[in-house]
Amino acid sequence: MRISLPPAARTLVWVRILNQLGAFALSFLAVLAGPDLAAAALITFGVCALASRWAGAFLLDRFAPRTVLAAGLAATGAALLVLTLARGPVQMIAAIALVGLAFEVYEPAGQELLARAAEGEQRHHTFAVMGVALSAAGALAGLLAAFLLPLGVRWLVVADAFTCLAAAVIAVAFLPRGTRRPPATDTKQKARWKPPARLWRLTMAGTAFAIGYLAVMMYLPLALLERGAPAWLPGLALTGAALLAPLALWAAGGLLTGRSHTAILALGAAALGVLALVMAVTSSSLVTVSAYLASAAVNSVLLGRWQSMIADAAPEAERPRWFAFHGSSWGVAQPLVPPLAALAAALVGTAGAGAFLTAGAAFLLAPLALRARTRQS
Repeated sequence: MRISLPPAARTLVWVRILNQLGAFALSFLAVLAGPDLAAAALITFGVCALASRWAGAFLLDRFAPRTVLAAGLAATGAALLVLTLARGPVQMIAAIALVGLAFEVYEPAGQELLARAAEGEQRHHTFAVMGVALSAAGALAGLLAAFLLPLGVRWLVVADAFTCLAAAVIAVAFLPRGTRRPPATDTKQKARWKPPARLWRLTMAGTAFAIGYLAVMMYLPLALLERGAPAWLPGLALTGAALLAPLALWAAGGLLTGRSHTAILALGAAALGVLALVMAVTSSSLVTVSAYLASAAVNSVLLGRWQSMIADAAPEAERPRWFAFHGSSWGVAQPLVPPLAALAAALVGTAGAGAFLTAGAAFLLAPLALRARTRQS
């Protein structure tokens, strides 16, 4: 990583790391809600979180990115504290809805801040460093969760709340004040924004990629246990992937400098598709872990590419909405993975193999959606 980060980007990375250190709580949302409410809780949170990302984009019409980012983090922290006090089904679902409605307000603002901080290859480097930093913070969050979980799930939520509030304070104190985005000059654009065809195509590619990524991440532990792996191996594999990411990104170095983001994403998605199919057909836990670590190395090279591609392609006045629209691909992909994996499992016999088959097919669809754009890049 030869390019230093701009000061604003460096501050934002630390803000997000602090926030990510407590972001483990929502992984235990179903546990907190209980078996009877788990499905309703997850659906409520997913729908509200998707809405919050769009709310964050539209708030950037009126407020500077720092303001939206800090407000989103503070609102998430406050909603999490409300969640710790919730008792009974109605209060629990209402509190989870509040958390979801605040949860991703900061996301378009954070991406807009990074997009403003740099251009060209430095912009990609900035987004990539953010991805690596969040991955490393996620590994530390897992250790913190292991320490707090014996005290009860609500203590995880309390810790998450305080990291959100602390991150909001740091954002206000150290991020540049900035300005709101340039207003749209077209009257029709002001009245009703429509995503252009190019953004639809990139978002479809992003959705296919997200399905592949989530299918591997969600089912890897189960697949390893199905294949006779010892109970400690899934955690070790995930930790190894987190440690491998910055090394692989550094090793790639300047090899890909100057190449278009779409071409790199298409090639990377194809490689991930092949590796996922290898994981689908093998019954060896060793081969599965090896293919997964290879996938982690490929993914690390792709870190920041999607955001950089959107930042470069979007008109400046519309950039937050492009970020929000394209980022919705992850919200759409998450509920699709379990039913798709179940359908594939009916063909191949096990849940893990079905998930990997789903991932392989999804990854290989992404280059098809990107291909037309790649020819122009």
